[in-house]
Amino acid sequence: MSSTNVVVLDNGGGLIKAGFGGERDPAVILPNCLYRAPSSKKWLHPHPLPITTTSTDSSAAEPDLTSAAVRRPLDRGYLINSDLQREIWSHLFSSILRINPTQSSLLVTEPLFTLPSIQRSLDELVFEDFNFRALYVADSPSLVHLYEASRRPDGLVSRAQCSLVVDCGFSFTHASPVFQNFTLNYGVKRIDLGGKALTNYLKELVSFRSVNVMEETFLIDDVKEKLCFVSLDVPRDLRLARESGKENLFRCTYVLPDGITYTKGFVKHPERIHNYLALKDGTCGFPPLPEETKGNMNRPEIAEMPQDRNRIDLSKNEFDLTNERFLVPEMIFQPANLGMNEAGLAECIVRAVNSCHPHLHPVLYERFLIQTIYSDGSVYGYLHLDSLVHLAIYLSDFPFGSIILTGGSTLFPQFSERFPILGVWRGGSLLASSPDFEAMCVTKSEYEELGSARCRKRFFH
Repeated sequence: MSSTNVVVLDNGGGLIKAGFGGERDPAVILPNCLYRAPSSKKWLHPHPLPITTTSTDSSAAEPDLTSAAVRRPLDRGYLINSDLQREIWSHLFSSILRINPTQSSLLVTEPLFTLPSIQRSLDELVFEDFNFRALYVADSPSLVHLYEASRRPDGLVSRAQCSLVVDCGFSFTHASPVFQNFTLNYGVKRIDLGGKALTNYLKELVSFRSVNVMEETFLIDDVKEKLCFVSLDVPRDLRLARESGKENLFRCTYVLPDGITYTKGFVKHPERIHNYLALKDGTCGFPPLPEETKGNMNRPEIAEMPQDRNRIDLSKNEFDLTNERFLVPEMIFQPANLGMNEAGLAECIVRAVNSCHPHLHPVLYERFLIQTIYSDGSVYGYLHLDSLVHLAIYLSDFPFGSIILTGGSTLFPQFSERFPILGVWRGGSLLASSPDFEAMCVTKSEYEELGSARCRKRFFH
């Protein structure tokens, strides 16, 4: 089986990454949804996204997504609408990849702990609707581990064959121990908080303070991906966010689309986006906040008094962001501030490691694999290298060795050349190009003879 005949499909809740086995980058990155503009009655397929961060597309060619309604086949990470997924895949295979499924094999990702009924729906979609000749189902953590181990053959992950993958996805976050390319399911911990919840939280903050954007999912996704970041010192940054003028390093203005001149929003002064990076050098002269005030550090009301809202000029087609830029991704670390009875990311990591055999504890604490996925996981741009210091604050009792970052950081200059959402897909591409891949797959004849349940045992997850 030639690797060029293997379609690698990272089927995420927010984005689909699709391409052919053996290639370094996918052929297309496509939102896993259909959208409908308010003035239309027809559901349309979104345009593919650029593959590299240096790609530039003309905004005139992009559709107007203002107040667009969205339908997604996946909810909370799991396939709930196979008919809608069939329509999206059909467009992908026939119009974009231009393949013949009957002459191709498929490697597709599937969330951990997927119910058997959902597994059967996926198998029916692959074998009965599209008639692929073979199928392999993989989980994201094992593919990320495979990619990192092969990318650095002499690295720590490759030598130890053990890592902890933190996958911040569109619908949830998983902390998954991986040993010898197998995910240790008994050690996986999940937080029901992902990029979708963060987008909704940012919608609420902007709607309360500036202008109603509760229907602008695509727009607020763009705001989040361009402006949000993880704070290394939340109390200090909250104090800075209250300042006015040039002393406020966080204030950025986002211009809304007007539907005539431009149909996509943009940052008014893009050179101000990275002003907060100056705080790393200790250039800020403000003293730290007292300990007694740290309990209130995530309250959005701190940066704004009620009378200030009366001075907002609603006639302007723009709004400002200050502390929202770091309070939104802060919810990953403290979900309780959203009213969720969930552990934060740091506690989730500790619980995942402690669920494994004690002999693995020092290895797992030493080697973190953090993968952040764009709107698929729209924690894109949040968990860059500095955020590991943020993690270390919470996990100060544990030693840290080598921390490997796969993704999530176009906001961090040293990683700007890396597109942050391709770790899973590249791992799948490597697996599809291995000589043993054909023997690992379930063929269509085996599926027809044995059924979905028995075939699934071959995938060991």
